[in-house]
Amino acid sequence: MPKLKNPVGWFEIYVDELDRAQKFYEAVFKAKLIPLPSDGSFDALMFPGEMPGSGAMGALMKHPMRGPSLEGTLVYFSCNDCLTESNLVSENGGQIFRPKWCIGENGFIAIVGDTEGNAFGLHSFN
Repeated sequence: MPKLKNPVGWFEIYVDELDRAQKFYEAVFKAKLIPLPSDGSFDALMFPGEMPGSGAMGALMKHPMRGPSLEGTLVYFSCNDCLTESNLVSENGGQIFRPKWCIGENGFIAIVGDTEGNAFGLHSFN
């Protein structure tokens, strides 16, 4: 069996208000989200990146069978310093559930929330 560089290949963050979520994530991560094609049963905006790549690709997803949640799987976004993005989360209507803290040799993390009711993590080595 081939060794996986990163076992996660795709993620979806479910939202109720796609426009509001787009504004929030673009402000926090300073990146333009890309509309994805749809069969009409969902609306999605993809985070920029390349497939295949060294990390997971993903999208904001408005889907009638899924909604935002603070529970369940937690997606971590890589950043230069998770304190910077934590501050942007607060400035853009999100919540800080656990401020930046050290996790030893693996760097730092923070747990935050978006404007839709989702929790997500931030990870950095600074």
